[in-house]
Amino acid sequence: MSNTSTTSTDPSCFHCGQRITSHAIHSEVKQQTQMFCCQGCASVCQLIHQSKLEHFYQLAKQQPARSPATPKQTQLGFYDLDEVQAEFVPTLTDEREIQLLIADTHCAACVWLIERLLKNTKGVILAQLNLSQKRLKLKWHNSQIQLSQLMQILQDIGYSSVPYNPLDASKHYQQANRRLLFRLAFAGFCMMNLLWVSIALYSGADQSEFRHLFHWIGFLLATPTLLYSGYPFLRGAWKGLLRRQASMDLPIALGACTTYLYSVYVTLTQSTHADVYYDTVVNFLFVILVGRYLESISKRKALQSSQQLIDLQPRGATVLTEHGEQQTPIRAINIGDIILVKPGERLAIDGTVSHGQCHIDEAMLTGESRPVAKTEGDQVFAGTLCMDGAIQIRVSSTLQQTALGRIINLINDGQNCKPPIQHLTDRFVPWFVSIILALAMITFFWWWPTDLQTAIMAAASVLIITCPCAFGLATPMTIAVASGVAAREGILVKSASVFETLPKIRHFVFDKTGTLTQGKFRVEKIICNADISQPELLSWAAAVEAYAEHSIAKAIVNSARETGVMLEHLKVKQFHSQAGLGIRAEIDSTPICIGNLQWMQLNEITIDPLLHAQAQTQTANGNTVVYISLEQQHVGVIFVSDLLRPDALSSLAQLQAAGKKLEILSGDQTPVVAHIADRLGNIAFHAQMLPQQKEKHIRHLMKTGPGVVMFGDGVNDAPALARASIGVAFSSGTDLAGDSADVIFIQHELSQVNKLLEISQQSLRIIKQNIGISIIYNLITIPLAMMAYVSPLFAAIAMPISSLAVIANAGRLQNLFRKSNKLALVEDTSTNLLPTAPLNQSMEVQPWK
Repeated sequence: MSNTSTTSTDPSCFHCGQRITSHAIHSEVKQQTQMFCCQGCASVCQLIHQSKLEHFYQLAKQQPARSPATPKQTQLGFYDLDEVQAEFVPTLTDEREIQLLIADTHCAACVWLIERLLKNTKGVILAQLNLSQKRLKLKWHNSQIQLSQLMQILQDIGYSSVPYNPLDASKHYQQANRRLLFRLAFAGFCMMNLLWVSIALYSGADQSEFRHLFHWIGFLLATPTLLYSGYPFLRGAWKGLLRRQASMDLPIALGACTTYLYSVYVTLTQSTHADVYYDTVVNFLFVILVGRYLESISKRKALQSSQQLIDLQPRGATVLTEHGEQQTPIRAINIGDIILVKPGERLAIDGTVSHGQCHIDEAMLTGESRPVAKTEGDQVFAGTLCMDGAIQIRVSSTLQQTALGRIINLINDGQNCKPPIQHLTDRFVPWFVSIILALAMITFFWWWPTDLQTAIMAAASVLIITCPCAFGLATPMTIAVASGVAAREGILVKSASVFETLPKIRHFVFDKTGTLTQGKFRVEKIICNADISQPELLSWAAAVEAYAEHSIAKAIVNSARETGVMLEHLKVKQFHSQAGLGIRAEIDSTPICIGNLQWMQLNEITIDPLLHAQAQTQTANGNTVVYISLEQQHVGVIFVSDLLRPDALSSLAQLQAAGKKLEILSGDQTPVVAHIADRLGNIAFHAQMLPQQKEKHIRHLMKTGPGVVMFGDGVNDAPALARASIGVAFSSGTDLAGDSADVIFIQHELSQVNKLLEISQQSLRIIKQNIGISIIYNLITIPLAMMAYVSPLFAAIAMPISSLAVIANAGRLQNLFRKSNKLALVEDTSTNLLPTAPLNQSMEVQPWK
């Protein structure tokens, strides 16, 4: 709803109502494409509608046209509203965090300038800019400084910013590329026309009466090219100078302006001994813009793995209302809405099935190749695919809180983090521009006594050919690609330092339950004394274990349900759990104690010799023993077993072959752990360890070597995961536990360990290669430019080549595991999709009523 009328000959901005005098920005609002005078108006209009504040246009309908959404403090103040920030800020507390898209960043100098400026601003806690994705992670104290003020600071130095949204980011990239193409096309048009002028001058026209005419034609073509096509460089250089900061745009702007002003001087003085270089100015601006455009395209291709996850999120969904079906943008869907999902559609958001049934392909989240049957009450997740049947879903989480959204956020956080090697480039960049300017001045004054034209051209070549872009992209581009490849394989890397640190570590420590084993316990046998029956013992144990979260507890509860044991009549009170030991509670004022042998001893319970003898026999066979006491009397034991992961033996063998030292830390009984360790190749182990003891052991290992990698389930192993150099948690794709871990394996496969190690080794190798490429490039080209062997045009061609080489080299990581994945896909076509038989058919307790 526009507040002014529009016509085809005189279009007006949908937001501010002013006449559109230049190229219109097209954006979709309420499923209708509208025209805007600028990107600012388009962004503000989107936010107004997404925040359900479109009544603003009704109030302003009779008012005169507003000013366009230029980056002014009053306009940016819109972003300070909590209703607006709720779309992008996880928690609206004093300490807030947001991701900003800064499309104008293009080199390491931009990163250094933005981060340094914001970190020196009062109230800013963190400012990390991801160069490869042009995304700024910003944390600030809202009571000390407003978001609009921070965005205005960025605007003052020439960087426009908008809140980052993965679903809309591609639109901003496309719009930025479109503007770049317009400048590129204009420079190309002027370059082609100037080529005719250059040919005429080089063919002898410079000796005729038309010499000065051709100079003025070159002036008329080069001037708008410098002002329009070269505007981003001129603006960036000027903004930097105002802030007393030398950005990377400064050398380019100096090179272009110096060459242009010298040509203007020759034109105005009508000198017959000097030449003009308008063609050089236009040509190298065109070539630099071509390089920028190719860099942008190459980055998007290199980051394809990360983009594929974002593309899984649908843009909208079919919401069922009292008026029928309504297509609604994803951001406008609220918790509690009912969504209709038809066969072949991807789910737009997390929720529970309220009506219908179907099979869902959850491979992208859990790695499960078989479709999962879903009925009423089952939970479903965004990005998964409905294979058959139509279902209705009640929305249970917002866009950013979905499992897919959390995965994307984890990847973004990992790509934003800087590994130690990145700090080397960060320390170097501030000096780079100063070194360039110094070398250019040395070159100019060296050649000036000989030939002024040579001095200007050589100095301009030095300014143009030297660029820290390749050096700055060496690490972040590789990390971004590696993070995407890891995510494609079901590995979420939360810290970029993992890729640099992991290949150097030799000590790998594994938890047993849920890591080396499947973590799916089953009850194998129940033994009790004459004071209690097996069904009664199982019912009492299951009633208490229903309050616990451990895998053994779930196995006992499931066993009771499958065998028909009734639990509802048992009321549990005074429940107390001790991690790694057991549980203590009361049932009808009867104290019950369930746990391992150490837990029994701590509670001063005398162990029955006959039950203990049978327990020792079972533990020797690899079964875990659960002791149970009632009223301080040992009355029975439950034996549970856990199967070894199918790929555990081969995965650990590969690690041993790679020279890694392996060790098992477990809270289980010593015979059980010894049995597993022996099956895995007689590796070292420590049993009956509490979480605190695991953390202490990791701390000890950290003192004796370069580091430790700890693998656990992300819950009981949290202290050890946090203490280790690198913590790796095994978690399902729908339950992203492991807050203490640096890496999360979505798929419960130990083969992921070797994949992560290979990705890290290849990443570190490519980072070193990229740094080498950038150093060798500068060592070769700078001396050549200073010796006047390189023209400004050749310098403009060479400069982006180094960046493209770095991007292409980082993109090679995309080919990791491609061949193996294709083979696996072929083999999987013959997989039986029927459900497998239950695992606990051999349980000795028979059903009873």
